[in-house]
Amino acid sequence: MELEKVEIIAYQPKYAAHFYKLNVEWLEKYFYVEPYDEKVLSNPQKYILDAGGFIFFAKYNNEIVGVVSLINQKTFFELSKMAVAPKYQGLKIGEKLMDFCIQFAKNQQWKSVTLYSNRKLIPAIELYKKTGFKEVELEKKSHYERSDIKMLLEF
Repeated sequence: MELEKVEIIAYQPKYAAHFYKLNVEWLEKYFYVEPYDEKVLSNPQKYILDAGGFIFFAKYNNEIVGVVSLINQKTFFELSKMAVAPKYQGLKIGEKLMDFCIQFAKNQQWKSVTLYSNRKLIPAIELYKKTGFKEVELEKKSHYERSDIKMLLEF
């Protein structure tokens, strides 16, 4: 697979099922689908796009192989719902999605991007650190039960 042939495209309703499936796949592998996940993944138009957020897909050979979103949490944007199809993991697609989102955020003139994760997702945490995210204090009641780390990338 040639990474330069992976195209990052904006959300289109015809890809909504991919957004759901790719995220549920990894959530069920490592955790479980929380009520907040189910709500957002089932209706990305309402809970992400209409709320001022963005969703991007990684497309390779006409196949959706990855997804990521930037959710408007009112006081900050959250990098969230990033997933890569299992057969394409380890090929730097996640990194390409991250780089795209960071450039997108800078072009929007945002001051920062925040994310929530879990320390057992070691490759993901390493990618975030490599990209420049720094660990910050996790609030007591974040919207994810599974999150045990909060990270911030300031521009």
